[in-house]
Amino acid sequence: MDVPIIAPDVPVYAHPGDAGADLVAAEEVRLEPGARALVGTGVRIALPEGYVAFVVPRSGLAAKHGITIVNAPGTIDAGYRGEIKVILLNTDREHAHDISVGDRIAQLIVMPVPRAVFIPVEHLPDSVRGEGGFGSTGYQKDGVLA
Repeated sequence: MDVPIIAPDVPVYAHPGDAGADLVAAEEVRLEPGARALVGTGVRIALPEGYVAFVVPRSGLAAKHGITIVNAPGTIDAGYRGEIKVILLNTDREHAHDISVGDRIAQLIVMPVPRAVFIPVEHLPDSVRGEGGFGSTGYQKDGVLA
């Protein structure tokens, strides 16, 4: 799939078969402990209708430095033409983290997305889960929800 792009650094897939292409910082940022920052990538894309791009965290940054994305996944709609920016958060309570120009800060995943047609009804069909919400999908051990 071809995606028109304007970028100082075109996102690249690190390995064959990777789902996410690396986005890099286009600016320097210091993330103090607990701080967040909107970091530009310089990337602008034109997704075709029927596709979406998701900006997701890099596991290495999260595991090594506690850096994640506040609104993960960030959603890039097909009609958006502005710069892709990433809202980074430093979850480390003691150490600041410096982002340099060219550092890999997030991944971009492009996917097809069907357009839903919402149909008002009086009742929904039954399901195994029913109305079970947060934490309701745990497993049972000896008849007790674990």
